[in-house]
Amino acid sequence: MAGTRLSVFPLAGALLFPRMHLPLHIFEPRYRALVSDSLARDRRIAMIQPRADGPRPPLFDVGCVGRIAQVDALEDGRFNVVLEGLTRFRLIAEIDASTPFRQIEASFDAFDDAAPAEPLPMIVRAELERESRRFAEARGYAVDWDAVSRLDDESLVNGIAQIAPFDIAAKQALLETPTVADRADLLVQFLLFFGRDRDGGDGGSTMQ
Repeated sequence: MAGTRLSVFPLAGALLFPRMHLPLHIFEPRYRALVSDSLARDRRIAMIQPRADGPRPPLFDVGCVGRIAQVDALEDGRFNVVLEGLTRFRLIAEIDASTPFRQIEASFDAFDDAAPAEPLPMIVRAELERESRRFAEARGYAVDWDAVSRLDDESLVNGIAQIAPFDIAAKQALLETPTVADRADLLVQFLLFFGRDRDGGDGGSTMQ
């Protein structure tokens, strides 16, 4: 069965999840062409992480397609855009395209991203908020915790996954985790692991 043709923006460390937003500043000519093409067609851009550096690196197998929800076309040809996540996809094959940007054939069959996630158990939500606060405080991040507490579970989990300063492999693992509940559990593990180098190795400060 043939897959869906997608134009991709490979960007290390940049995750997009369904129903989440990702702001992008587009300045490279090939990606300015990608945005222009997307606006002329279906407004879709597929975000995916590269596996390595270089001009045409191999890509990870899973990404997320988004729709351009906001766009600001600057006078010099650059764009500021905001993508709204639609659904994750699995890469089937790269297409030999004549465009300056890369295109792939993708499948959506492995993901059920249409409906919002089920609420997290209260104990899981509390643990995630606690470890997020410890991680942020250990690194000196200023966070509006009142605003964080008002987020729904899916926005909280996926928002942390998008902005947390984890490495590429960890980011990809979060994207590929099937459910929001599983992603919340993995996030707690990563917050503990990546926080150790800042707090003496015990995985968290004593601050509540």
